Amino acid sequence: MYLATTDAAATATQVTRGRVGGPVLALGAVSLVTDISSEMVTAVLPLYFVLQLGLSPLQFGFLDGLYNGVTALVRLLGGHAADRGGRHKLVAGSGYALSALSRLGLLLAGGGTLGIGVALAADRIGKGVRTAPRDALISLSAPPDALGRAFGVHRAMDTTGALLGPLAAFALLWATADAYDAVFVVSFCVGLLGVLLLIAFVPGRAALPAHHRAPAVTDRPRAGLLAPLRAPAFRRIFVAAALLGAATIGDAFLYLLLQRRLDFAVSWFPLLPLGSAAVYLLLAVPAGRLGDRIGRRVPFLCGHAALLGGYVLLLLTDTGPVLLVGVLLLLGVFYAATDGVLMALAGPVLPAARRASGMALLQTGQALCRLLAAAGFGAAWTLWGTRPALIVAAVALAAALAAAVALLPGPTRPELPEDPDPTDPPERRPSRA
Repeated sequence: MYLATTDAAATATQVTRGRVGGPVLALGAVSLVTDISSEMVTAVLPLYFVLQLGLSPLQFGFLDGLYNGVTALVRLLGGHAADRGGRHKLVAGSGYALSALSRLGLLLAGGGTLGIGVALAADRIGKGVRTAPRDALISLSAPPDALGRAFGVHRAMDTTGALLGPLAAFALLWATADAYDAVFVVSFCVGLLGVLLLIAFVPGRAALPAHHRAPAVTDRPRAGLLAPLRAPAFRRIFVAAALLGAATIGDAFLYLLLQRRLDFAVSWFPLLPLGSAAVYLLLAVPAGRLGDRIGRRVPFLCGHAALLGGYVLLLLTDTGPVLLVGVLLLLGVFYAATDGVLMALAGPVLPAARRASGMALLQTGQALCRLLAAAGFGAAWTLWGTRPALIVAAVALAAALAAAVALLPGPTRPELPEDPDPTDPPERRPSRA
């Protein structure tokens, strides 16, 4: 059986066009349930911290930064641990369980800033640990020519949970007269359900298709966390994603620019992410299927072109409805065409024994570059104003997009089985005879 080693598994001569399998659907269900649990808490945290606990803006800013910044620091360790012995399910399950237990930590914290910070850090560590092993399991559970569809289905289910979580949280607050403890308890129960679904329905390494099994990383003691970068095709994908990430200013800034330009009531501001998430939900599967048919670099690049269109729209359009709908639509297209598609693009160029490590490295590099981009845009906004800062961001994204067009590998012919680890010495690689 053939296994493509670039983004062009969809264009290989032997195409299975199989349906999304049970493991991918099970992982999608786990993510859906877990995102309901996670977003229930995320949606009420600002209200809980500021109104219920009376934290200062400085304290809230510190906790919010901790909540969003810890994930990138543990992704590499999670991916590396998952690859050692092929323990993807075990490591992912540990991350899901830790996030679920963090809800109880919020209850036990009793309003103390330190306890809340520890609980939030535990939740973000759990998310960071589970992300790369989960994506590696999706990649290893689907045929190479259907990876785009598999990731699209997973991301659509994941986004469904992200949409339902805030609705569930505010419904609970309404029904219980603002009892935040009830939200945390229900969130814990829902998160625990996600862990049980993973245990019951997601297969471990032994149940993976034969062409995806590979020697454990423990057989390669000299390989380190950066070993996947030794593969030229993956290195080009990594650099392209990092460049594009460094020119992505972040959703919050786009929503703030919309609010300032249209001058609508602040009470409507929390609904803006729901608009782009709805577009993402609708287009994630079609974007993945398109990538399987024509090559995944095309939707990935087009998604960033859509983001660039959103920047241009903010610069040139003054018509309220056109600006609002256009920016939310283009932002949703951006996520649908890039999030899961990037993982499907990178998966086939990574050997099975390095799948989680490589995906963790890619996700971490992109996240850190986006963090730098957000900080840079915030500084430019402060120094120069919104319009000059947005012009610089648009020019930077256009330049990064041009570089990515040259960097991303195009379709190549499939290779013979078992995708070798590029870090192996030649004598340990499988023969192509």
